[in-house]
Amino acid sequence: MGIVEAVRMALEALRGHKMRSALTLLGMVIGVFAIIVSVTAVSVIDVYFKETLQFFGSSTVSISKTSFIQTGNRDRSLRNRPNITFEQVERLEGMMQIPVTISPLNGFDIGKVVFQDRETEGNVQVLGSDENMLANFSYEVDTGRFFTSDDVQYARPVCVLGSNLVGILFPNEKPIKKIVKANGRRCEVIGTLKEKGNIFGFSQDDRIFIPITRGFVVYGGTNRNIDNVSVRVHNPVMINAAIDELTGRLRVIRRVEPGDENNFEISTNNSLQSVLDAFTATLTAGGAGIGLISLLAAGIGIMNIMLVSVTERTREIGIRKSIGARRKDILRQFLLEAFFLCQVGGIIGILLGALVGNGVAVYFDISTAFPVGWAIAAVVMVTVIALVFGGYPAFKAARLRPIDALRWE
Repeated sequence: MGIVEAVRMALEALRGHKMRSALTLLGMVIGVFAIIVSVTAVSVIDVYFKETLQFFGSSTVSISKTSFIQTGNRDRSLRNRPNITFEQVERLEGMMQIPVTISPLNGFDIGKVVFQDRETEGNVQVLGSDENMLANFSYEVDTGRFFTSDDVQYARPVCVLGSNLVGILFPNEKPIKKIVKANGRRCEVIGTLKEKGNIFGFSQDDRIFIPITRGFVVYGGTNRNIDNVSVRVHNPVMINAAIDELTGRLRVIRRVEPGDENNFEISTNNSLQSVLDAFTATLTAGGAGIGLISLLAAGIGIMNIMLVSVTERTREIGIRKSIGARRKDILRQFLLEAFFLCQVGGIIGILLGALVGNGVAVYFDISTAFPVGWAIAAVVMVTVIALVFGGYPAFKAARLRPIDALRWE
């Protein structure tokens, strides 16, 4: 019997038991789907985070009270760390020997920004910073200007608008020198920023910036605490030396005793990427593990179904052998049945997994991904499952003696 005839008979056998074949197929689909959807989603997330982290730049570090990215439960000691204050930042700037530019960033409020009869949604961040923010946080002025050192020193009531706010509040007029209200607090628009995009799913364009000292005045920041401090090293080659100096200076400023752990975090592009790599690796391993368990269960299901099929078709096997079918013909047919179930289920699982996994890309509005390596691995895995779990029933069918098979009732 040729391969074409064997394929035809295998397909006819599967069509003859549609419900049984469909349920067996479903188990394989679920297993492959679990693997592909997890690795696809993680791949998309990983690419997104790598692109997003570029806002730090290779010569910029971030100083904060706790880690920029939290994975797992926050320890009580982290929550009890003293806040970073504006005065500490000023001292740090005066003590640094390696040429750096330091810029604080602090969130003061979230709410609506209003101009006359137009207003934004209530999700606009009111952020305070200084004249160095543009370079350190990679923003660009679109119209007007940004803060000067005098604006910061004298806590002037001025503000700079993110691009989304400009489109909502000033669709047909220039915003410069207009007075807007951020949650009822007035300020004069002196500039607007170019579109920045999203970071970790949050818009960087739904923001209004004010001098950080103005924020302390109008929002009652008596403690003058700072959420985040950006430090740009002028010479990227000196980045490691700058981190060492920053660490030493901050330990002195924040009165960390010798031998005690730092009560602050210094994050770089590489350190954040390491945290994210560990996180995505855990997600990938978890998804792949669940998928492999599902595939194992599907393989056992295939073996069980094939054994039932051999039992039901014992007399058919005896008739075929009595009219000349060879052992390898019977073996080939049952292996092909298992192969078709596994491959079709694998392909459907790969396609569905890639489709659903790329839903993350649609959500973040970024480019899609297809895990070619994992897809190939999935095809190999289902082929092995077909041979291993379909092999025993196939060999059992091939070894049946015609006379015994014909006597089967």
